[in-house]
Amino acid sequence: MRQTFNHEPVLTQALWPQQSWARTLILILLGSWLIALCAQIQIPLWPVPVTGQTFAVLLVAALMGARQGAASVLLYLAQGAMGLPFFAAGAAGAAVLFGPTAGYLFGFVLAAYLVGWLAEQGWDRQVGTAVLAMLLGNVVIYVAGLLWLAQFLPLAQLFSVGLLPFIPGDVLKIVAAALLLPGGWRLYRRN
Repeated sequence: MRQTFNHEPVLTQALWPQQSWARTLILILLGSWLIALCAQIQIPLWPVPVTGQTFAVLLVAALMGARQGAASVLLYLAQGAMGLPFFAAGAAGAAVLFGPTAGYLFGFVLAAYLVGWLAEQGWDRQVGTAVLAMLLGNVVIYVAGLLWLAQFLPLAQLFSVGLLPFIPGDVLKIVAAALLLPGGWRLYRRN
């Protein structure tokens, strides 16, 4: 027996329901620019400064759904690889996609697809399920990032350098993004 899943509209579809290639292109472009903008936001926490990059990836995915969210991340990566200062701290160029952080960057694509798909199942409507969707997306980012980073660091340092310092900031970003989504739906339903 084949299991079917509901496909709920994500928030961008509810707000802008007319489907067209122009709408899709505009949303994907805006999503990539939001990720790039948030990648430049840094909160100087110790031991690792927190950027808004993962916040934007998870939020864009939940707002746009699996395919458009992942496409936004892919476009973000392409623009950064072409030399636009879109990566964290204004970094740019294709070399970033082969450096120590590349696993996290490519993990963004997988996480965006997963979080977007979960939003299409209605997980973005309640804070609890939105937090869980974002947490799962973050786990995907960590796994991809750590697998790649293992080529650059000894295994003994992998978790202390590539995971543990990021957890407090990522918890804050997940909570912020997960609070915005149900809030956005409540505002939409009032109108």
